[in-house]
Amino acid sequence: MPHQPLTSDKLYRTSQLTKLDVSSTKHLEPLEEIVGQDRARQAVEFAMSIKEKGYNIYAVGQNGLGKRTMVMRYLSRHWQYTHPVYDWCYVANFQDSRIPKVLQMPAGRGLKLKKDLEKMMGRLGKSLQLAFDNEMYYSRADALKNRLTEMQEGALGELSQEAKLQSVSLSITTSGDYQFIALNGEEPHTEETFDALSQKEQEHFDQAIRDLEIQLRGLVRKLTEWEETYAEKQQKLDEEIATEAISHHMVKLIESYSDLPQVKKYLKEMQGDVLENLDIFLQESEEQAALAYAALDKKLPRRYQVNVLVAQEEEVPPVIVEDSPTYHNIFGYVENATYKGTVFTDFSLIRPGSIHRANGGVLLIDAVKVLERPYVWDGLKRALSSRKASLSSLEREVTLSGTISLEPEPIPLDVKIILFGDYHTYKLLQNYDAEFSELFRVTADFEDDMPRNDDSEMKYAMFISSICHDNNLLHCDPGAIGRIIEHSSRQSGDQDKLSLHSADIANLLRESNYQAKVSNANIIRASHVEKALASRDMRVSRLRDHVMEGFTTGTTLIDTKGKAVGQVNALSVLATNDFSFGAPNRITATTSFGDGAVLDIERSVELGGSIHSKGVMILTAYLSSLLGKQAKIPLTTRITFEQSYGGVDGDSASMAEFCAILSAISGIPLRQDLSITGSMNQFGQAQPIGGVNEKIEGFFDVCTIKGPKSSQGVIIPRSNVHNLMLRKDIIHAVEKGKFHIYAIDHVSEAIELFTGIPAGKPDSKGKFKTDTVLHKAAEKLDALRKKSSKA
Repeated sequence: MPHQPLTSDKLYRTSQLTKLDVSSTKHLEPLEEIVGQDRARQAVEFAMSIKEKGYNIYAVGQNGLGKRTMVMRYLSRHWQYTHPVYDWCYVANFQDSRIPKVLQMPAGRGLKLKKDLEKMMGRLGKSLQLAFDNEMYYSRADALKNRLTEMQEGALGELSQEAKLQSVSLSITTSGDYQFIALNGEEPHTEETFDALSQKEQEHFDQAIRDLEIQLRGLVRKLTEWEETYAEKQQKLDEEIATEAISHHMVKLIESYSDLPQVKKYLKEMQGDVLENLDIFLQESEEQAALAYAALDKKLPRRYQVNVLVAQEEEVPPVIVEDSPTYHNIFGYVENATYKGTVFTDFSLIRPGSIHRANGGVLLIDAVKVLERPYVWDGLKRALSSRKASLSSLEREVTLSGTISLEPEPIPLDVKIILFGDYHTYKLLQNYDAEFSELFRVTADFEDDMPRNDDSEMKYAMFISSICHDNNLLHCDPGAIGRIIEHSSRQSGDQDKLSLHSADIANLLRESNYQAKVSNANIIRASHVEKALASRDMRVSRLRDHVMEGFTTGTTLIDTKGKAVGQVNALSVLATNDFSFGAPNRITATTSFGDGAVLDIERSVELGGSIHSKGVMILTAYLSSLLGKQAKIPLTTRITFEQSYGGVDGDSASMAEFCAILSAISGIPLRQDLSITGSMNQFGQAQPIGGVNEKIEGFFDVCTIKGPKSSQGVIIPRSNVHNLMLRKDIIHAVEKGKFHIYAIDHVSEAIELFTGIPAGKPDSKGKFKTDTVLHKAAEKLDALRKKSSKA
């Protein structure tokens, strides 16, 4: 029986939209969820409901599946978060400035504390200035000073009087030292007058001065003690005055934070530190004040400020997306400041990373970007394992010297990390990082496609509606919805499935929206979708046009009419990053006397891949099982892809190669108006291949270029029929009988289509019926065997 080509209804599945009862997406309820990703959504829900360590998420799938969109939509609309969120602040450690303290505060109160302290410090500065700039303070301070002066002058006066009785005067040198000098009456002795004295008188003066110096040393010790006592009394007075000024402000502030013991303790410590460093509030010189505010000094006013590292919104858990996961962007850093050539740093220069901002919530990061940045992956694992966010300088990580000398207290970490990545990265992490499975215990596996039925088409229509609503696009009529669904099915490569690459559908809608607006339409119709698809095809099809030009000019040799021995048209797919297309390739086979080997020229010159070579070995095995059971095939066959100058891989040409070889052996010519694609197993059964739509379209285009003929067509495996979503022009040609697509189950059917002769089957003795292709081939081989045996 002649093989019947497929009818046009098998070549394309039209969207029926039987459940759509609205005139456009404007009246269609947008889909809340990401269509078709129930498995991934349930994984995210499960992970987000468990607070224990290690239940972080790796969202795995190709780009464009809407992984981030789905997760963000779930977190914003459905995530029930019951734990409180906190503000995190760094403040000075008054005992050790190198280890700033961290304050954990309810959301919103970190900024309030900062503002309260700033206001209080402003008022406190004025209050202290007034407290130390009034007559009462001056009189009390003067009284202490005068008392000291009186005691010092009295003691020195007594010693001076005693010295005078021994004709010695007590004087003060220009450097401030005390000095005893022998007197000659009322005037000091000169060297001449002193030398003129008798030895006894000189000795008397020396002895007197030595005794007086002993007394002076004792007096100096007393003077020092009195000055220390005075300083203590002065400091006590200052503290007494300052305490009165400070308490008025601090008591109210401490009371307002009495519910936060950690903050209350800090405020009390700060009050004591202010009393110890009063002089910073009483600077008289502007230069000194400027230096005090800029330099790294324990008396800095910034010492009493609050560095609000993270300020959260009340009752709103943070969801942070980190698009540039550098070490500093993730884990924070400490800045350096410069003042008059001096580099310094302190707690107020600590800056947060995204892990701090996401604390108490979720941090979303691209896995590949994390692995590309040095030390980020190790830091992330360390933070998740310890459940602490530690500020460690990158210089320290790479063992280089840095100017940062701070070691801030780590912040307790309660965060969910969601990594987005592809399968390759996921496998690498699983295989080469033992900690990965412990820290990312939940995999959200995103589907590439979903089954196509009436219910899923309706969901897809709602998904299209949500894109239109969210992006403020023109709405789609049912025709446009159906065309987009059909395009999605084509993208999935299956009539019975829909692609879940939401980014591609969103882009198509934006482009269709543009075409509709250019046409001054108020709604997107199927024609606008077609224009958008045609425009996209034109933008990315330069390589295809270049390849087709070779067929137009005759540079690439191909026959689409007539018959030829050992020559067949196979089909292949060429692809760029964003576009794939089909084109025919001529495969030829030649035979010569030999030992039955099938030589793959592509493999011999190292242009054939391992899968292609496997296909050649399989067809060789099938050929041997047909024609070489009784005796060795006395031929060597060579096959090659003509005009192929790059690598060849894949087994989708194995049926074509088998047909070419059998034609070369039997001498029966093959039709050139047919092309074939499909692989085969060792029993000759046709196996499905990829890119079937592109391959058929490629041969159709070449037939159009070389001159259409009503007998032209393509042979495909029957198992590929459900993958057909062909262009409309091909479907119209099939409907008019100007192009044919044949589906086969066995390579013998292809032989019959190519030759118009039955392929033939071996009987129990391995013989073939006459008037079959295999009988003709067997006859020729038997003749060769007889000739070779006679020779």
